[in-house]
Amino acid sequence: MVGYLAQGFMLGLAYVAPIGMQNLYVINTAISKDRIRAYQVALITSFFDISLALACFFGMGMLMEKSQMLRGAILLIGSLVVIYIGVGLIRSKVETDNNVDVNKSLIQVVIACFTVTWMNPQALIDGSLLLGGFRASLPIEGSRMFILGVCLASLSWFTGVTTIVSIFRNNFNNKIIQTINIVCGGVIIYYGLKLLYTFIQMVR
Repeated sequence: MVGYLAQGFMLGLAYVAPIGMQNLYVINTAISKDRIRAYQVALITSFFDISLALACFFGMGMLMEKSQMLRGAILLIGSLVVIYIGVGLIRSKVETDNNVDVNKSLIQVVIACFTVTWMNPQALIDGSLLLGGFRASLPIEGSRMFILGVCLASLSWFTGVTTIVSIFRNNFNNKIIQTINIVCGGVIIYYGLKLLYTFIQMVR
């Protein structure tokens, strides 16, 4: 069971770490605001990210348990999409955005984090394909430990990033962000290939 927890944690880190709007907001808040506000933003972002992961994992997983055809389709499509995401991360060029607005009230932060996470069709699709796909490939007894690992990864990443950026705010640069994306892209490609292998085994 510990293996499923570790696998979920690793995948969760690879999924949440790539620099997108959520991470830019967390990073820029940690750079420009005091630590109390920075940790507030990190925890709120983690909450919405975890809630989306749970919805994608259990919602899509439940549907796939009832349909072998849907399970196969998600595994195939999901593996290809995940590999594409990984390749895109490795090739991407990103920069910290100094124009991200971090001067918001706590209520505005909650609304912004909810919108970026739950109102983002790409996040819903990617999360459903990635996490739903892995729900289809896991035994029932291992699925809860796996998603627990994903949730712990989300919380650990956003609070960890906040801590590191707050301490080393003067040394955080675009090269570090690019390195994060390359490493995470490689990990996501690996998991995409693993999903594809599960599909091939299924149709044999």
